[in-house]
Amino acid sequence: MPRYASEGLRNEIGQLKACGLMPLWLVPMIYAAASFFIGITLPRLEQAYFPYSSGISVASAQAFLSAVASGMITLTGIVFTVGLVMVQFSAIAYSPRLVLLLARDPRLFHSLGVFIATFTYSLSVLLHVDRNGSGVVPLLSGFAVAALLLLSMLLFSALMKGLSDLQITNVLHVIGDAGREGIREMFERLNEKTKNQSERAQETYNVSDLGPVVQTLRYFAAPRTIVKFDIDDLVRQAQKAAAVIVMACGVGDTLVENTRLLQVHGAKIALPESDLMRTIHFGFERTSEQDPKYPIRLLVDIAIKALSPAINDPTTAVQAIDQIEDLLRRLGGYDLDAGYARDADGVLRLIFPMPTWEDYLVLAFDEIRHYGADSVQVMRRLRSALVGLVDSVTADNRIKAVQQYIKQLDSTVDRSDLATDDQETARQEDRQGLGLSRRQRTSS
Repeated sequence: MPRYASEGLRNEIGQLKACGLMPLWLVPMIYAAASFFIGITLPRLEQAYFPYSSGISVASAQAFLSAVASGMITLTGIVFTVGLVMVQFSAIAYSPRLVLLLARDPRLFHSLGVFIATFTYSLSVLLHVDRNGSGVVPLLSGFAVAALLLLSMLLFSALMKGLSDLQITNVLHVIGDAGREGIREMFERLNEKTKNQSERAQETYNVSDLGPVVQTLRYFAAPRTIVKFDIDDLVRQAQKAAAVIVMACGVGDTLVENTRLLQVHGAKIALPESDLMRTIHFGFERTSEQDPKYPIRLLVDIAIKALSPAINDPTTAVQAIDQIEDLLRRLGGYDLDAGYARDADGVLRLIFPMPTWEDYLVLAFDEIRHYGADSVQVMRRLRSALVGLVDSVTADNRIKAVQQYIKQLDSTVDRSDLATDDQETARQEDRQGLGLSRRQRTSS
């Protein structure tokens, strides 16, 4: 089987890997450059066209600007320390995979940019106070420094208020919201395309029926994670070559050296490697954009960490199950077998891996069921979630899969170290974990 990779392809992947964090790190630098340029330009324009003095003495103005400049450096150090503490706390208390969720917060970078801009601009204005012994303090520039100082204080207050985002309830809701948004955008887009296709679009295909493999693309670079596919671009390329592209890896997979990325079946012309690679976006971390499993993965990580003997916090696990159940109910309303993409004529052009309903169930509940087997609270909440899924989904095969999982949950309770009475209690569904069982709700 031929391999389609080159040193140029390796260099292209190396360039793609750096596009993740670079724009955010550039934000403070842009603020600093802009403030320095304005700081050396505005006072000169003001001196030439608006020669108005602020009426403040030179000594007072110099003391004010010096205090602002030195204070901004201290404030910037405090903000950086707070941001570092937030990142470390989220990694230790919740999950290391939550670090980038906070580290990539644009508010933090823009705040740092404003602090640096205030520092830089204050120094620039300080240079123009009593310029050439004129005894003049620039009026507009002084107001600009005061405005930047006020804006810095407001941003600092907003960052301190943002510490409440570290509360577990807020963290779970943020992850859940990301999952809900990702599910909505991905499946609604795919389902909308399916509605516009003919009945032929509903057919399924075996890879053996797609024609011979005429091109194979492999990955040769440092390990990276597939963040998303450009599905429309892949379909256009396949249509141009009258081919079918079959992705060997799915979104969220980590690629290592010599991993097969895709195969092209039945192409009349060879597709350029660079064009194919352009449609696959790589990163250091998974995202929820085309990966509905990732938010569930994060929620499960938080739940099983809360169930560890060192933490022993089953209530957090119950709160995580609340979000997991909601995501599964939403997934249950979509056609999960959406790993087919067709052109405008309804001809199959792309096949890419997609998780099945059973995959979502295993990811969502297996580890929590394993680590929470001895927690009555967790077992009751898991049962409530599964019973709720039976009531919400309509497809018979999905209902059967959930019912089979309820039997596994019963087996887990039977094998647990719980006493007989506790096992009976654990078999009762309860949305609060230890609140009202279904029997009590019915009787009331």
